[in-house]
Amino acid sequence: MQVPRVSYNVVKKEWFNQYNDQQVHHRDWLHWTHQSQNWNSMCATCHSTGLNRNYIEETDSYHTTYSNLTVSCESCHGMGKNHAEYIKTEDYQNGNKVKGSYLVLNKGQKNTEELSACVQCHARRTELSAHVIPSTEALDNFIPTVPTTENYFPDGQFRDENYEFGSFTQSKMFHQGVKCSNCHNPHTGKIAFEGNKLCLQCHQPRYDSPQHYFHAENSEASKCVNCHMPSRTYMGADVRRDHSFRIPRPDQSVKYKTPNACTQCHTGKKDQWAADAIVKWYGPERKHNYTDDLLPGSLLDQNSFVHLNRLLRDTSVTATIRATAINYLGEIASEESMNAIKDFLNDSSAIVRNEAVSSFSNFPPERWVSNVTPLLNDPVRAVRVSAANALSGVSQSSFDQNQIASFASAHKELMEFLHLQSDFAVGSVGLGDYYYKTGDNQNAEKYYLRSLKIDSLANYARINLSSIYNSQGQNDKALSSLNEAIKIDPENPRLSYNLALLYVELGENTKALKYFDDAEKLKFDYDKFYYNYGLFLQQIGSNKKAEIIFNSGLKRYPYSEQLNYGAAYFFLKLNKKESAIECIRKLKQVNPTEQRYSELFALIKS
Repeated sequence: MQVPRVSYNVVKKEWFNQYNDQQVHHRDWLHWTHQSQNWNSMCATCHSTGLNRNYIEETDSYHTTYSNLTVSCESCHGMGKNHAEYIKTEDYQNGNKVKGSYLVLNKGQKNTEELSACVQCHARRTELSAHVIPSTEALDNFIPTVPTTENYFPDGQFRDENYEFGSFTQSKMFHQGVKCSNCHNPHTGKIAFEGNKLCLQCHQPRYDSPQHYFHAENSEASKCVNCHMPSRTYMGADVRRDHSFRIPRPDQSVKYKTPNACTQCHTGKKDQWAADAIVKWYGPERKHNYTDDLLPGSLLDQNSFVHLNRLLRDTSVTATIRATAINYLGEIASEESMNAIKDFLNDSSAIVRNEAVSSFSNFPPERWVSNVTPLLNDPVRAVRVSAANALSGVSQSSFDQNQIASFASAHKELMEFLHLQSDFAVGSVGLGDYYYKTGDNQNAEKYYLRSLKIDSLANYARINLSSIYNSQGQNDKALSSLNEAIKIDPENPRLSYNLALLYVELGENTKALKYFDDAEKLKFDYDKFYYNYGLFLQQIGSNKKAEIIFNSGLKRYPYSEQLNYGAAYFFLKLNKKESAIECIRKLKQVNPTEQRYSELFALIKS
């Protein structure tokens, strides 16, 4: 069942266009004929009860069933049969009551437990299984995305359609135990109080005065939500508020180009104007906030580690933000990043453990396998699945019998998870990645091609297809795959980079140089790009440009093992020993036991 662009608003009793004033190409995933507007996979899970998508992968068809075509009691409280039978028993009638009365969600639960019900609809998340575990741990049934720059602004403000989980769980309010039902009545859908009374349930009355908000009383600007919960509109008609409850920071907007509530309302004014007003009203100093570390941490440069590590060690920071810091650390290929991630594999929060396990993909497996293996037995399903995924394709020769059994059990959950998503392009890509990683190129090709059938613009699949074809010596297919991709997305530097590498292999240096240069102009940000581009320039005798590229890469990725290795030999060849020694010191810091580097290590005197 497909949802057309024109939809009916049952509250306002009017028709509206979901993508008003937008031209959506018929090949785009957002087009009403494609997966993003498929009721069975995209809508029904949150807008019905007892849903089973029943997707049949072999025939690419649905046989979807549900118990109610709306949200009903069992959506939040779990299956009601045991509860209904229990309240008729003598034990219940005599007051010998069981806590919760056999309901998953009930009164008096902590905010983390209550959120396990809300997460299924109020989060950007992935379902783990068609078989729901009755649990008050959100990650037993879902993997929520953390607020990285993929879907959020760098300071954690919502940008894409992320719903509330990722915002609310980074807030100070959530960290202090506030839960959804403190403000929202889950049965009526209404808020507990209108206007600023809602916030004054907890906050002092002095905040509801012109001395705090510096605008006219009873104006829109005097409402707490308009400064602390700015809104965005999705699907043409759905106004949603940012539930991270942040203090407006136009000073950060000046430096990092992030949005702020002030200039969102005062649209004709500049961020600096707003920042000056904040200084005038509240003084020059801003109280330190997690965003003061999250913003520079998100840049993934030579200064990021300090900020991200500080977030991890800060007890005032929520688990969601610590998980985000770990996600970013996984993109910084250094020994200190890897060791910092290892410290949180046993964190009390499942979302932190899950990100920690998932963040090792950029590090050599032999340096983390023994740390990840115990998490195959983690009490939370998402963590077990992520551990199995991380260990797939890794040799199990060092596993003992218990670990082999644990891997087999977690791997079964992983495969159920991967195949559950196969009706999505990204799900088929996930299966392609799994088979690619495990060396099964035939199945990898099958699922990458399948993802392109679902979404013809899914260029990531074309990139990996080209790698498969290249490994099989089918470079004509590899080249065709990349050329088709770059026609769709000519501004994608990754495609230019991959074409450059392929032309190097084909011995066509002129074309290789063109695409390397294109990737540079498009500001491709990847340590292996600087490494391969530098080596290529050295190979064709362009040492001056090669030196610029190596230095640019080392500035951006000071602890990249491969980049320091290549640059060290390059600088030695140019007789620039000081530069070479600096690279060798970094290598020793990153991987001190690597035998390949012994010749280089010998050059260091101290």
